[in-house]
Amino acid sequence: MTDAAAAYEELKAQGLKLDLTRGKPSAEQLDLAAPLLDLPGAGNHKAADGTDTRNYGGGQGLPELREIFAPFLQVPAGQLIAGNNGSLELMHDTLVNALLNALPGAPTRWVDAGRVAFLAPVPGYDRHYGVCERLGIDLVTVPMTADGPDMDEVERLVADDPSIKGIWCVPKYSNPDGAVYSDETVRRLAAMPTAAPDFRIMWDNAYAVHHLTTDEIEVADVLALAAEAGNPDRPFVFGSTSKITLAGAGVAFFGASQANVDWWLKLASKRTIGPDKVNQLRHALFLEDGEGLRAHMAAHRELIAPKFAMVERLLAESFSDTPGVTWTHPKGGYFVNLVVPDGLASEVVRLAKEAGIALTPAGATHPYGKDPQDAIIRLAPTLPPLDEIENAMAGVVVCLKLALARR
Repeated sequence: MTDAAAAYEELKAQGLKLDLTRGKPSAEQLDLAAPLLDLPGAGNHKAADGTDTRNYGGGQGLPELREIFAPFLQVPAGQLIAGNNGSLELMHDTLVNALLNALPGAPTRWVDAGRVAFLAPVPGYDRHYGVCERLGIDLVTVPMTADGPDMDEVERLVADDPSIKGIWCVPKYSNPDGAVYSDETVRRLAAMPTAAPDFRIMWDNAYAVHHLTTDEIEVADVLALAAEAGNPDRPFVFGSTSKITLAGAGVAFFGASQANVDWWLKLASKRTIGPDKVNQLRHALFLEDGEGLRAHMAAHRELIAPKFAMVERLLAESFSDTPGVTWTHPKGGYFVNLVVPDGLASEVVRLAKEAGIALTPAGATHPYGKDPQDAIIRLAPTLPPLDEIENAMAGVVVCLKLALARR
């Protein structure tokens, strides 16, 4: 332990101030979309159908932008809504609407149904949990596998409990473990019997085009499979341009069955007179089409893939043969999931903080901020420059070595 402790003291003496907490795009990635700021240009405010984007209306969003994203989100353009910045607000509003207004196929409003619960595959996305916690929706954990949530457990839980109204899903390059749902998992989610007739899949396809390799991995079409299984209203599909163009000025998307879209638009009309169509127009002009979107994301990949490779290299050099230490090897998305021996994650995060390296809290990948095994650390390598990634990960290695030595 003496060597590990000495290395840690040397680390603290460096006076670092590094951050691997959240999956934000770097400044260089944001610069890729700099031309957006000059669009649509003076006098160029008309959409393809002649809509004056400066004015009210157009609750479903511009058709030309929906056409670009429809195939990537696997939602027909006519069943896709383009909104304002951030898919999280669409997810939040969708759950609020379900609580206060009966969904298509629902016997009652959720708020009148007594207990409302959602399944939360773990490890998962803390902001999903936060929405439920704020709205009083209970969270029931189910374990994640390499193919998605443990479907035997999911099917067991939803078959008998009508209070379980939905499940959170990040089907491609899941946050934080990078898992990609298998076709079989998607089929079972779409077709499984549920005690709740108004059960919904919150399908957060946040990383639909965020590939770290040239292999564009696809998942099965949940909307089509649900319709084939007689459950057309089950999926709610979400996505956004937040990690594509400008995170602070993006466009979010909601897709679903026609009945769900009609329900959502009717309720939204009481909240807004239309989204920011000027921003939608500038996105359509900037991306142009699906190939333009692909080319733009290839430029993202060139910037961030080396950062993930750096994380992989430093972890492999130190822990490739260390019992209890594993990590994911994502082919897309924004995170690496580091698993340490039970009971050590919080200690590694604490040691890193004292050395000037900010990591996501150890329990953030679980509901209520509590990882029962205290074993998971989510690493987010996209925001810092490559040299800072190297310094931060070298520091994480030192902290983990010290925690292991002390144990």
